[in-house]
Amino acid sequence: MRKQIFILIIGIALTFNALAQEQSFPHFRIAGLIGHTIVPTNVSEKEHTIVPSWGLDIEYWRNEHFAMGLHNDIEIQSFIIEHGNDESLEREFPLVLTLDAIYKMSNGFVFQIGPGYEIEKNESFFLIRAGIEYEIEFGKDWDLSPAIFYDTRVHANDTWTIALGIGKRF
Repeated sequence: MRKQIFILIIGIALTFNALAQEQSFPHFRIAGLIGHTIVPTNVSEKEHTIVPSWGLDIEYWRNEHFAMGLHNDIEIQSFIIEHGNDESLEREFPLVLTLDAIYKMSNGFVFQIGPGYEIEKNESFFLIRAGIEYEIEFGKDWDLSPAIFYDTRVHANDTWTIALGIGKRF
């Protein structure tokens, strides 16, 4: 009987210790990003334009290495792209929403990949995003993160984005 009580007490102590550690870990991260998106405007002539973009990332970290994130970007300029056979498509401030799986390595590199959708009043597109960031931690749960990511749209153009983010964990 004493052995069972001892095991129960050890089990409860370990559970409370695990819960205390879990609660002290900052599970959420919000980051604002400012960047530029490279958009091919004429594929046949290899022309492109560079569009300023803003982003807002909202992430839930299960542990120090794995997370899910809602990454939102808006390109803050109108532009025209080549679409299909000699068709032009005007893009007015497209909004990109992605739901990404995130993996952070111990050295600060963060990889992300996931599906998304580009919403725009003329025509919207499904897309897949892949990207990499490097988190430079400073202060209490703050970070600076240069990032680069690639969006491939189904039946439309692909884009590259280079951005710099400032994030806060809580």
